[in-house]
Amino acid sequence: MTEPEAAPPRHPAAPRRPAPYRGTPTRARRTTPTARPSTRAAAAPPRRWPAVALDIGPEGWQLDIPQFPAPAGTKLTDWFAWLGTGLPVRVDRVHDAGRNGDGIICLSASALKALGLPANLPTTDKSRAQLYKKLTTAAAGVGMELSEEVGPTMHAFRRKGAPGGPKTSVRIVFTPWLGQGSEKQKATNDQAARLASVAGQPDAAALARRTRAYVAQIGVAPGSTPATTGMLLLDAVRPREHWVQDEESGEWSSQLRDGALPSGDICVPPAAGARHPLTRDLQQKNEAVCQEEDFKFWARPLTENEKAMPYAVVVDTCASYLAVTESLRLPAGPLKHHTNAVWDPKVSALWWCDFSQIAVDEDLPHPASFDGQPPQGPGWYATPTVAYMVTEYGYNPAEITEGYLSTHTVPLLKEWTGRVRASYKQAYAELGLFDGQDPQEFLDAYAAHKQTGDDPDAVDALVLATLIKELYKGGIGKWTDRARKSIEDDEVWLKKIVAKWHYRPEIRFTIIAAARIAAHRRMRKTFKLTGRVPFAVNVDASFYAAMEPTPLELLIFTDAGKPEPGTLRLGIAPGSSKHEASIPMDAVVEAMDAGDHPSRLTHHYGTDGQPVGDDGQTPPEEAA
Repeated sequence: MTEPEAAPPRHPAAPRRPAPYRGTPTRARRTTPTARPSTRAAAAPPRRWPAVALDIGPEGWQLDIPQFPAPAGTKLTDWFAWLGTGLPVRVDRVHDAGRNGDGIICLSASALKALGLPANLPTTDKSRAQLYKKLTTAAAGVGMELSEEVGPTMHAFRRKGAPGGPKTSVRIVFTPWLGQGSEKQKATNDQAARLASVAGQPDAAALARRTRAYVAQIGVAPGSTPATTGMLLLDAVRPREHWVQDEESGEWSSQLRDGALPSGDICVPPAAGARHPLTRDLQQKNEAVCQEEDFKFWARPLTENEKAMPYAVVVDTCASYLAVTESLRLPAGPLKHHTNAVWDPKVSALWWCDFSQIAVDEDLPHPASFDGQPPQGPGWYATPTVAYMVTEYGYNPAEITEGYLSTHTVPLLKEWTGRVRASYKQAYAELGLFDGQDPQEFLDAYAAHKQTGDDPDAVDALVLATLIKELYKGGIGKWTDRARKSIEDDEVWLKKIVAKWHYRPEIRFTIIAAARIAAHRRMRKTFKLTGRVPFAVNVDASFYAAMEPTPLELLIFTDAGKPEPGTLRLGIAPGSSKHEASIPMDAVVEAMDAGDHPSRLTHHYGTDGQPVGDDGQTPPEEAA
């Protein structure tokens, strides 16, 4: 059977210029001059460290920071006295108006044994109570107290004026206990457990080392979850409060800074989040709510030319949210309802618009709807969506009848994005992925970047890269936290979640809208210049018919050999794309004929188009 000939583009387009290649591409892991240096390197020793590991050997206590002072003895009272001496361990603030964070002491299994503590966290209420009494009694002997529950992590602190030494606070991680305890304790310590994991076992030195690298890159210590860490970082780089001294009394008090995100339930009906009573009320009345979401399971029928191609190549956008959040204008102030709202693209808002009669590209998903289908009537849209429909498709903003406009619009996530982007790029640079790689070099490096072997720098970088990705994804999701598992009662949820400053669904809607529009703009420009158009999209993944199991044929370059701005490009930078999979077209056709979206096949095939098992490897029967 002969291979089908390459079909001409279905749509008229400018001719595609071939991609230039400069020699044989090779994988570059840390040996390339343009890769960033190890995160563990430092120009000079700091005065304080975010985390240290405490171990013990034949010659006594050992700390993984050589110049760090050690406890005087192995009794629990010796250890608590050491914790209360004002150790040079803390997380330094990153903003003048911010606050320092507690430093972290990571205990090894040997350290636990030397202190007379169990190797595993007790499992019964009685044994945990006995352990807690033992710890609190020893701490009280030097004027210190402990957080209320014994678990893998605890806080030890001394109040101002208490006997035994200065006011102090430090976080303790009983490293061997990570992954143990109640379900809540497992969840709140999940990030610590992953930072500590070496070959599946918790390691205190790895936890301290990776925590130091994390803090050096991000600016805050990992919180209980990636989502909460995202909010901790935002509060660190853009503090909501500062200390103000009263001129008459001389007393200091904490007050909101100008432009701070307000606390309290400030939700508006069309953008209150799925669980909010305001949303449920509108839905019961069959009235519209904002539905700015990522593209979800959009697909169109394959053309005969596409069916004739051997593969569906899946390209996935890297860090799509980070590609839009740095300069994105977001609503710091509450949204206020306006009738006859006047369109202003510089104002973050929700606008009541009707795009149902606006002609768009038929072969692309509709840019204004998450399902990619044309809207059936008016709806609520965030500013990025409306701006795109105005500039690219000729929507007349004078038709807008009402809106919810922010009272204070700012690039809220500028500093946040800068830190996360830099950390993301640094972690991947250590894995051989960095800006400026030509396409084939990037594909080779990405295919191998998880093969860290015994290289400790690479293992650390891969752990950090994974957590950083979860930070920005979870941080965006935190704006509309449903908290279904931890809080079942709606009234409690309204008080504990919605009343917080970081419950702002309209912020998430705006970010999602901006990321979806950026993806559509990229698909549209690629289509205009090459005639190549995806036949399916799901979230960040786009599916293109191709002659080879590679996205190289989808790329377009300028006469100077650079990627054409605004089109599909390969790379690790936020907004660029990676090769997720290549799926045999026969399998795609079979799935779509059965009514399934082809994204369900993505993890069943490798980038070479061959089937893979659940462990990501080619099944033995296929390999044979």
